Amino acid sequence: MTTFPTLSYAQSEEDIVQQLITLPLPETADSIAVADACAAMVCALVETDDADKRSALCQRLLEALGQLRERCDTGLAPHLIEQLIAGERTTSCVPDCWQETATQVEYAQALTQAILGGTLPANVANDLTRLLHDMVWLLAEFVREPAVTAH
Repeated sequence: MTTFPTLSYAQSEEDIVQQLITLPLPETADSIAVADACAAMVCALVETDDADKRSALCQRLLEALGQLRERCDTGLAPHLIEQLIAGERTTSCVPDCWQETATQVEYAQALTQAILGGTLPANVANDLTRLLHDMVWLLAEFVREPAVTAH
């Protein structure tokens, strides 16, 4: 599971799910920390069968994705800027048509809302949950990428 700065990992898996649901993200969290928190939440969502916990995790994930959208619009984290200045360039983990963070966040939000609705057949909800998991992990990796080609 991805690290979440305020979680206590010495706890049981059930306690971690409860912490993911109840602990707020720090106000100082940058886009990478928020993306990591989203990844932790979606991992717990995939592993949780309890309907109430799944619903609470989806609600929490929607909030965190909204925070990620806001933070990604504010620019790069300082350590990413340093990476750009150093001239490091990586191949993107997403196709060219997904190079906007907002698009990926909106897709993840739509999947979360579909799952949260509770009207899908169980097999479809499970498939969409796994798709959401993969989408959020890809998003978390993308957030770490430099958004500008180094010169």
